[in-house]
Amino acid sequence: MRRFSLLLAAALAAALAVVGGVPLSYAAERGGPTRVRVLVVTMFGGETAPWLKNRSLPVPVRVDGVPDPLHCDRAGLCVVTTGQGKANTAATMTAVLTSRRLDLRGAYFITAGIAGTSPKTGTLGFAAWAHYIVDYDLGHHLPPEEAPSHPYGFVQLGNVGTNVFQLDDALVDTAYRLTKDMTLTDTPTAAAERAHYPGQAGTLPKVAVCDTVTGDNWWAGKTLSEKAQYITGLWTKGKGTYCTTQMEDNATAAVLARFGRLDHYLNLRTASNFDQPYPGQTLEQHLASNSGAFGTSTQNAYLVASKVADHLLRRGH
Repeated sequence: MRRFSLLLAAALAAALAVVGGVPLSYAAERGGPTRVRVLVVTMFGGETAPWLKNRSLPVPVRVDGVPDPLHCDRAGLCVVTTGQGKANTAATMTAVLTSRRLDLRGAYFITAGIAGTSPKTGTLGFAAWAHYIVDYDLGHHLPPEEAPSHPYGFVQLGNVGTNVFQLDDALVDTAYRLTKDMTLTDTPTAAAERAHYPGQAGTLPKVAVCDTVTGDNWWAGKTLSEKAQYITGLWTKGKGTYCTTQMEDNATAAVLARFGRLDHYLNLRTASNFDQPYPGQTLEQHLASNSGAFGTSTQNAYLVASKVADHLLRRGH
């Protein structure tokens, strides 16, 4: 009997050891759904890396339809990498929202990614919480010289339901209040790049509130930047200020809206590059150049979003 008891104790100890190591992923797969209180949404590995480096996220959770496992901790923080572009992001977020592997009741969602910015409204490394998320693509895009009666050759079509999303004012204001005085990282290379742009010399990255534009095309140029503000103004009835450009966020917002979760969504983008060349620089040179802000922008996205994620985890539901 004593030998049986010892064997049973050893077996239990081994089982507990397994659940505490590799193993936790297996426990998560075979057990009930993983409770998610805050889901951070990144788009590619470079945006995910600071979360894996700076947080303990030991529980991988595999979800059908999501290319890579979610990385989670025991407090309810998870990070999902969607893939780039609207199609990849919509597919991943739909898989997440419909998965029985995840308990998302009351969860908050935070996009934490990089973007381009206009030198008129942002700077390299700065972080922007969005009130409005605007689709750059939906509409008629005509050659301006052939359609002079339409500014920038853009003809607005009817709203198909995903052209613009307005996020919860109180939630955005809370995120900004928590982060507005943060000191963000910077590099000498980014500072030197800023100095080429009128009014940018000596500017430091900070946290702001302004709006983001989503487009599947990687566009660049002063005229297209002005067009982004024009489209933003049309869809927000003059209330929005374009300051970041990216490729995914209308898709994220659309899926969350379909599932009644948009009021729990925050959108943060940090600037890794300017959306246009500086005076005297060609577009080709601009596209081939190194702004020096990639590492800064991914780190700042982590720092700012992480502070808000921790606040939401402490607040509970």
